[in-house]
Parts: sequence; C-alpha cells; structure tokens
Amino acid sequence: MDYTNVATTVFTPLEYGCVGLSEEEAIEKYGQEKLDVYHTSFKPLEWAFNKMIPREGYVKVLVVRETDKVVGFHILSPNAGEITQGLGIALKCGLTKETLDSTVGIHPTIAEECVGLHLTKADDPNATKSGC
Repeated sequence: MDYTNVATTVFTPLEYGCVGLSEEEAIEKYGQEKLDVYHTSFKPLEWAFNKMIPREGYVKVLVVRETDKVVGFHILSPNAGEITQGLGIALKCGLTKETLDSTVGIHPTIAEECVGLHLTKADDPNATKSGC
C-alpha cells in the first residue's frame, strides 16, 4: 500500500477535503519561492439563492513552479469528499497545473471551481469568484 497522497475528508456540515501536502508542508519541502498557491473562495450555486447560508466555499491548489506538478489540494464546500476522491486519483497519476487547467469543468458544479484557477495568494490574498 502506498500511503502517499491519500485523499481525506472531514464530514462536517461544511465538508473539508484534502490530498497531498498542506501549504505549510509544501513550503517546508520546496520553499516559498518555488511554490505557487492558487486559490479562490466562492458561493456554491446551491447556496446562491438561500440568504440563510452566508458561508462561502474555498479551494486551494499547491503547485511546484519549476515542474508544474500539483502537490496539494484542499477544498471546503458541500460534496468535498466526492471532489477530493477524483483529485486524489489525479494526484496519484502526476497531475500538473496545465492538465488541471485544460480540463473542462462540469457546469454548474462545485468541482468546476477546481479547474482554471488563475490567482495565487501572491497575486490576491483574498481571491473571490463571483457569479458563474
């Protein structure tokens, strides 16, 4: 059994899913200057018309700049477990940011938020997507 990049989910009312390295582990392993941290917060479509749910979802993808390899994925949203399972397979297969960006997102799903990320924490620490 290979325990590298095992996908994990915490099934709380707002699910959290992750696979690969945490941002802190990635910085420790590769160095801040060699790492791009792509991210965005977003309002899931299923919450768009429900004013009783003020929360947002969040997705973060950690990429080693030199190789374009994705080394970490994190998501906080409904259905995070389902999304993380798919990304877990992709990371095991050597996922790159280029491959992730060239994937057509299924609209309108939360998983669509995971592809085409273009803002890094260095670009915009509070990246937020609005609308679909």
